[in-house]
Amino acid sequence: MNSNRIIVEAATGLAESLPFSTVETVATAILTSNSSTLKAEITKRVPHHHQRDLVLAFVDQWRQDACNLGPTVVAIALQTAALSEQRHKDSQSVELVWTGPDAGDTPFRRTEQAILQVLDSARDRITLVSFAVYRIPNIANALVRAAKRGVKLTVIVETPDKLDGENEYSTLRALGEEVEACSSVYFWPKEKRKLSRTKKPGILHVKCAVADGEWLFLSSANLTQQAFTINMELGMPVRGGSIPQRVEQQFEKLIKMKIVETI
Repeated sequence: MNSNRIIVEAATGLAESLPFSTVETVATAILTSNSSTLKAEITKRVPHHHQRDLVLAFVDQWRQDACNLGPTVVAIALQTAALSEQRHKDSQSVELVWTGPDAGDTPFRRTEQAILQVLDSARDRITLVSFAVYRIPNIANALVRAAKRGVKLTVIVETPDKLDGENEYSTLRALGEEVEACSSVYFWPKEKRKLSRTKKPGILHVKCAVADGEWLFLSSANLTQQAFTINMELGMPVRGGSIPQRVEQQFEKLIKMKIVETI
């Protein structure tokens, strides 16, 4: 493989893994720094440790496998890849996912498969919201994997305790100790909810996951084993466009306004 192709592929991989602004920052550092100070400039300008490691690995590959290419060529390759990736993200894609009886004619992906794709795609942050959380080892493992990649986890649930009418339920136990330890977990206090005419409080009935403001998974399914296996559930992952970011911002505002509180 020639050096041009090596840099094109490496730049494409980096642009897929980092925010657009970070790739622009790296390209500027490459253009304005000399060989001896470049890594120090990257360390200073890219504070997130996981993102910084990816950038430094890119620089090492450039110097080892494509050292005949100058900084201008490398910076242009990065900027081109970042712009292409950003335009791809801005073009929204929507898919349907299903759990339940097989009607035969239209194949759908399963609910759990889709939410795992969203969680595993996260590079920087995840917001996970659900009414019920119970027996979800695959989801818990995906959240732990994300945390080990340096992803910030925000989990918002109906209640940290037992649901009315349920004999066996605990959000924190269902999430598992590893997820609890690496997440910011929030709930909606009952005293902050409006009441119905019969004095029953409203409920947090949202089921969604957002990754990096780029992916949204929206579903009727709670985070429970039953929802992923025997229930009839319909949902959709959305990639790109403004909707994932708007949903993420909605919950950020609820946290900032203290409508939801930490457990």
